[in-house]
Amino acid sequence: MEHAAVAERVVDAVGGPSNIQAAAHCATRLRFVLQDSDEVDQAALDADPDLKGTFEGGGMFQVIVGPGDVDRVFAHLAPLGVKEVSKDELKQVADQRSSWFVRFLKVFADIFVPLIPVLVGGGMLMALNNVLTAEGLMPWYGGQSFIEANPAWEGLAGIINMLAAAPFAFLPILVGFSAAKRFGGNPYLGAAMGMAMVMPQLVNGYDVAQALAENRMTYWDVFGLQVQQSGYQGTVLPILVVAFILANLEKGLNRVLKGTIGFIFTPTLSLLITGFITFVAIGPFLFTAGDALGRGIEWLYTVAGPLGGMVFAFFYSPIVITGLHQSFPPIELQLIAAGGSFIFPIASMANAAQGAACLAVYLTTREKKLKGVAGASSFSAFLGITEPAIFGVNLRLRYPLFIGMGAAAVGGALVALMNIRAVALGAAGYLGFVSIRATDIGRFFIALLITTAISFAVTYAVARRKVGAAQRNAAAAAEGAAVALGAEGDDAERYEGEAGPVLADDAEDWRLTAPLDGRVLALSEVSDPTFAQQMLGPGAAVDPSDGVLYAPADAVVTVAFPTGHAYGLRTAGGLDVLIHLGFDTVALDGEHFTPLVRKGDVVRRGDVLARFDAAAIRAAGYDLTTPMVVTSAKRIEGTQLTADTGSTVAHGEAFLSITPKEKPAAAAQS
Repeated sequence: MEHAAVAERVVDAVGGPSNIQAAAHCATRLRFVLQDSDEVDQAALDADPDLKGTFEGGGMFQVIVGPGDVDRVFAHLAPLGVKEVSKDELKQVADQRSSWFVRFLKVFADIFVPLIPVLVGGGMLMALNNVLTAEGLMPWYGGQSFIEANPAWEGLAGIINMLAAAPFAFLPILVGFSAAKRFGGNPYLGAAMGMAMVMPQLVNGYDVAQALAENRMTYWDVFGLQVQQSGYQGTVLPILVVAFILANLEKGLNRVLKGTIGFIFTPTLSLLITGFITFVAIGPFLFTAGDALGRGIEWLYTVAGPLGGMVFAFFYSPIVITGLHQSFPPIELQLIAAGGSFIFPIASMANAAQGAACLAVYLTTREKKLKGVAGASSFSAFLGITEPAIFGVNLRLRYPLFIGMGAAAVGGALVALMNIRAVALGAAGYLGFVSIRATDIGRFFIALLITTAISFAVTYAVARRKVGAAQRNAAAAAEGAAVALGAEGDDAERYEGEAGPVLADDAEDWRLTAPLDGRVLALSEVSDPTFAQQMLGPGAAVDPSDGVLYAPADAVVTVAFPTGHAYGLRTAGGLDVLIHLGFDTVALDGEHFTPLVRKGDVVRRGDVLARFDAAAIRAAGYDLTTPMVVTSAKRIEGTQLTADTGSTVAHGEAFLSITPKEKPAAAAQS
């Protein structure tokens, strides 16, 4: 390969240096952030004999060159006027191309992904509590709730309500920990500030608006300054602002205070200064903003009618994300007293829209963990608890959130056009009909079903298109990975000349033992289409129960990614094997992985290849299912899984049996 010539052809084909914002490379691919993807000459790239393929993803255009060549081609980019950066810097450049709103949502997603299990569990319990306590839901009880009609269940319902309320009441603690970590500060200091914001001596956050309206708020007297004793239960935006200030203050103090002085005074001053700012400035400002928002929405709805309902419904879910919806109940009670509230039915439209979008994700995604979260969260959202759906699924993927917002806007306009009103507070969703004015219940369900149908249909269509695109990109990526592992060019000459090292007397041993302890899965069961469709070759997978990866055979390490998440082996029998710890775990950039071998190392069956923190990886939102595939598929007749799917296997136990092809005649005669 003429590396300089390839570099020139690639740069020309992607639109020239002026169309390249920045470039980097990985083990097999050139990665570009382009000004305009429409400038790419795809036909020229596809026809280039030295390139293995292209695909686009994560804001980057990627060209597959192959190992051993990609770094040498990359070295010729800078003289052509291309800005070279590291992979991390390239990701930052790609992120900067997104709008400020998308970047803002990404920060939210980074903070809330680790909290998904808590939000889903709490949300499902809260939905169950709503079913048990909703009056009129079960007509055979004569308008009573299930609990009122069955008092023996009251104690159990009380426990369920407590368990359901806890994650949301103490949400600032959880968010404080996660947000401080995301902003580069000490997460435990973030949790400490969250604890301070929900202390029992404060006025409960759910009652603050009412306490202010009734002039019963309590205050601290700080040298004549009256500081509001407001709690922040169930809120999100205040602790995010607080965590941002805390993290940056802590980092600033760490630069100034060193050694023992820093150890003692940095956390002390960080908490003291941030705490004072929180209760003196942040809290009062955000409560005032929330009240102003509520009054503004009331004015907009009254003046603009259907347009006002559309605007309010469109922004309702983002308002929930910030927690400012906590200021609405006092306004709703005033509206109910005056004849009926429009806020509750519009909230029901927004919640149903987010639930429908989440349901569409559940039906289309192939990612096992996301499917599980989406299924439970969509049900919860339909019953009025949207936090699991928003934070766990829709905000993470972004497009379901926006589609749900658009569908909610249609529902909000219908609410205004049909003058649907609520006469009580309750669970804003399908169960909310018990709070709707009796003459409006039929129209309420019509608006709710239309909103749900629009959100589901559009999200489903977009999700299906994205799944198809992901599979095409996965196929292109698979080709590059196959090159990296020597899966191409398996002709007779290569077979004969590179049969692999002979280790002990294992050259005729075609068994692969389990590389991990855990649960056995067929390859078709894994969430990543690259492996599920055997694009890289046949094999099987393990859902690990601990954090140690073992060699499945005597072999030479042919690929050892520096991030520690993937390993290629050439066994004594000449098989090329890929073991990939989890899916998308390359994004962790080596965090939680400890590789113990390097390329070229000789390992024995059962030797430890790597250690990893399984709990931390799963907590970060990654599927840790680990496929092991034979990438030299042209050399074998087939593979047979010798362990039962669904069973538990220990490392070193029988796992895969390989049937080799007969050697070519020329090789057999030699």
